[in-house]
Amino acid sequence: MRKVSLVVIVAALFASTAAFSVKHQRRWTEKLDLALVQAARQRGSEPVRTLIRVRPDARDQVVAHLELRGLKPERASTPDLIAVQMPASMLRPIAGDRDVVRMSSDAVVRGLASDLGKNTLLGTQGLLKLNGTSWSLATPYKGSNVGVAVIDSGVASGIGDLSAITFYDVINNMKQGGQYDDFGHGTHVSGLVASNGSFSNYIYQGVAPSVQLIEMKVLNSNGAGYTSDVINAINYVVANRSRLHLGVINLSLGHPIYESAATDPLVQAVENAVAQGIVVVVAAGNFGGDPTTHEVGYAGITSPGNAPSAITVGAVETFQTNSRGDDTIPWYSSRGPTWIDAYQKPDVVAPGSHLVSDISTKSTIYKTYPNGIVKTNGKLFLKLSGTSMAAPVVSGIVAAMLEANRTKHPGAPLTPNAVKAILQYTAIPLSGYDELTQGTGAVNALGAIALAEAVDPNAPISSNWLTKPISPYTTIDGESLPWAQHVVWGDHLVWGNQIYNNEAAWGLHIVWGDHVVWGDHLVWGNSTVWDGNQYSWGTHIVWGDSLIGHSTGNNIQWGGLDSTTTADHVVWGDLKSVVVGSTALSWGNLERANMDVK
Repeated sequence: MRKVSLVVIVAALFASTAAFSVKHQRRWTEKLDLALVQAARQRGSEPVRTLIRVRPDARDQVVAHLELRGLKPERASTPDLIAVQMPASMLRPIAGDRDVVRMSSDAVVRGLASDLGKNTLLGTQGLLKLNGTSWSLATPYKGSNVGVAVIDSGVASGIGDLSAITFYDVINNMKQGGQYDDFGHGTHVSGLVASNGSFSNYIYQGVAPSVQLIEMKVLNSNGAGYTSDVINAINYVVANRSRLHLGVINLSLGHPIYESAATDPLVQAVENAVAQGIVVVVAAGNFGGDPTTHEVGYAGITSPGNAPSAITVGAVETFQTNSRGDDTIPWYSSRGPTWIDAYQKPDVVAPGSHLVSDISTKSTIYKTYPNGIVKTNGKLFLKLSGTSMAAPVVSGIVAAMLEANRTKHPGAPLTPNAVKAILQYTAIPLSGYDELTQGTGAVNALGAIALAEAVDPNAPISSNWLTKPISPYTTIDGESLPWAQHVVWGDHLVWGNQIYNNEAAWGLHIVWGDHVVWGDHLVWGNSTVWDGNQYSWGTHIVWGDSLIGHSTGNNIQWGGLDSTTTADHVVWGDLKSVVVGSTALSWGNLERANMDVK
């Protein structure tokens, strides 16, 4: 079996144009993401869903050009973005249009949850691990008057412990009302955010039961949807943020990374939402290890978890105990760095394994995973695991943080960057795990809310904005646990008390990770992305000073991207078998992982 050099794979990721001998070939490939380049070369007349970014004010010309070719462009919510399905053979000539800036896959997105370990499911008593005691006794803040947009598969009707719901069916032309969830994922996620606990006699309660839920249905009965619908949902709630009291967007879904975050249209929609003052919480992905051996692998973050300014959340296995001492990172939780850009992710981790929440008995998930059914107080619930479950835990905490800050300091709101910094600073690190696995650590609801309550966003820039002394410890299960007390700012590790000041970095329109802000505090020891003896077979490949894997690719999640690699030692197989057609997306050989709910 031929070994695969990790360096070869990394080189393929960066889509080196040196492989092409003709100059005009380089031009058209540079406009396409990795999946579309492959489709253009291999798929012939097969249909491909595509997102076309055009030059400012050139939309009408490009639409006319597409219609002349017999195509039917779809209206997109972003003025410079056009969604269209076309034969793969047309990708190359359309890329030659001078008004076309970029072409990206209108990729299939999926929810990131699963009934993991059907024979070893454990009971849980709600989300007690968030703070070491019952949530209702720990804090008065429950997300009152904070809108949380759950962009997912919808929400079932008749779920009596979910209230204050505004429903939009994005799949069916943004139809409002008539809520439903034929897949079930969105209902489960929503319950983790906002269940008031009445259905289960308060055994299973959401983190922020007073939030206003904005349900945006983008996934169908099989848990699949298109990137364009997710973008439309994000843009709609952001445009209507005042009316919806929008504070948080939860994205427990994703697709493989096919291009840099700088050109990924889904990432750009997330970044725009953050720039408008909305906190965006994203599941990291469930591609953190081999599904059979559970061998850990790196670089499995999905899009839009690679969005720099999003709060990207990995999962924690709590074993349903209050003590933090037995917590572990489950094998499935995606590790960083991000594909192509090599960004540090996830940002934090949160309870995500074996969580019980609301479910529709008519949904696909309910019928698919009977071993996960839990009956309590005469009602039926479902137990699921995944970073899809960890993300809404954090979304609920963020809603409580926003309420706490607004209550104590009306006026200037707490910005998304400040929220992210507080979450990272107050997180409790797990022993034995690196930043690429856990970010700064496991979320600490009590600590994050206490710090959010103490921060006054109205304070002048560069001044201390704390209104009361803060002790960087939280007592959980009788043990005083120190906070992480640092922030991962791009590839900089920020130690000290910057979080106690109203720095310019926390403002709007500052992209998380801007290197100018924090000097030379590098996370991985130097500024070289792939470092070490990377040109030698069998040697370690390191990210600065931190070991990622071997040059055989054993610990790298996504596979080779062209025929120069066999991907024999790559965990997930190669992406040349990706299907980006109109009806399905296979994600290469990922389906054998059984990590996506089908």
